[in-house]
Amino acid sequence: MNAPIRPALAVLTTLLLAAPAAGHAEGVQVSGTNHGGASASVDIRIVVPAVMQVIENSHPTQLGVAVDGRWTAQQKLVVHSTMKRGFCVSLRLAAPQVAGWHLDAGQVGGASLTPVADGYRLCTSRPGRHTLVLQHAFASTPASDMPDLHWPVRTDVTAL
Repeated sequence: MNAPIRPALAVLTTLLLAAPAAGHAEGVQVSGTNHGGASASVDIRIVVPAVMQVIENSHPTQLGVAVDGRWTAQQKLVVHSTMKRGFCVSLRLAAPQVAGWHLDAGQVGGASLTPVADGYRLCTSRPGRHTLVLQHAFASTPASDMPDLHWPVRTDVTAL
């Protein structure tokens, strides 16, 4: 071998022999009360995104001919919500031909129906999928001789 290559080869050999020792020096031996076992803690957090989705809002598009000065109709609302405190549905009358309006929510588990100045407010207090079946009764004004009435209720859903 050449004389200049020998020192370089010696340095390389020394580095290669020292490498495993350096790697071993970084290792840690665990001993103590856990008898050689390891312990760890894991912090798992599940984040549920805020979602409020109206799956169904079905009602007739027209109420037809009033019987004895009254129209009746059923509305079905299906709402899915992950909001912790629930949601509210505001129902407001949007037809001047209607003189009176009565809303019956029947058995709405976990929900409350409250009359307000311009309609009704239906609120739930928990997340989940809610199916709300609402019975509407509308009275016509004396001047209203319309054969059909378009759906007179405006529905807005609000998160709490």
